[in-house]
Amino acid sequence: MKIIIVGASGTIGKHIAASLEKEHEIIRVGSKSGDFQADITSAAAIRQLFEKTGPFDALVSTAGDAHFGPLKTMTEKEFSVGISSKMMGQINLVLIGQHYIKPKGSFTLISGVLSEHPVLSGANPAAANGAIEAFVRAAAIELENGVRINVVSPTVVEESPAYFSYFPGHIPATMREVVYAYHRSILGAGTGQVIKVY
Repeated sequence: MKIIIVGASGTIGKHIAASLEKEHEIIRVGSKSGDFQADITSAAAIRQLFEKTGPFDALVSTAGDAHFGPLKTMTEKEFSVGISSKMMGQINLVLIGQHYIKPKGSFTLISGVLSEHPVLSGANPAAANGAIEAFVRAAAIELENGVRINVVSPTVVEESPAYFSYFPGHIPATMREVVYAYHRSILGAGTGQVIKVY
């Protein structure tokens, strides 16, 4: 399969790419590195990306920024980080990508544990995660030509110790668990699923 991985140089993305590259054609996309570069906050940049890659079998996203900070002092500008990047960035990968994906292809997005188990200073990522999960459930009943869509929802991962303090009491997920959750979406048959890793 021809698999586009957006966020391929990131903590999770690089492991997914490594796990699939022996048997599949992997196209690595990053904001500043990879085979192609794209700013997912720009619909025009996403469209240009797909024009360059051409038709594909699967799109995987491990990308999207969000703002961590106390609700009391949060501004609209700070909150918009998660909306324009993690939420609309990933939604636009699907809205635009549906016109380039091959029949029976798949989209796999990323959300996170905060949509169900919020933490202090996590209102922005929690909102973005919840929106992505709702979008995936809704998109699954409208995508045509047998195209599937799922979202992987991990807790904080072992390889991101800088975030541990934001997740008190959460047992970090192993990278193996997260990678296999993506495999379940990419290589399996399910659609409209929130695949939880926590």
